[in-house]
Amino acid sequence: MADLELLQGTLDVLVLKTLTWGPLHGYAVARWIKETSDGALAVEDRALYVSLHRLEERGLIAAEWGLSENNRKAKYYQLTAAGRRALRSKAADFTDYVAAVFKILRAAEA
Repeated sequence: MADLELLQGTLDVLVLKTLTWGPLHGYAVARWIKETSDGALAVEDRALYVSLHRLEERGLIAAEWGLSENNRKAKYYQLTAAGRRALRSKAADFTDYVAAVFKILRAAEA
């Protein structure tokens, strides 16, 4: 897997996971990821919206316009059934990938 694919895949699975809590607008998605990771993961706006559009094009999320908490027009994203299935698959793949990386990092030096 190329670096860019890994980064996109990681962000996509984080976005899908975030939307399991219900429909959210982009800023709320980024805030949830940052808060849940105790500030370790801060998603840049451009990367987030590229991910959201990619997921929408693939039919994994759906979007509709609504009003934010501040009474501003915002696009809200929610998981589709295909998105839920993809999350299960991607989360399992990512967990296997992370376990393999940890295994290598914990290997005793010769």
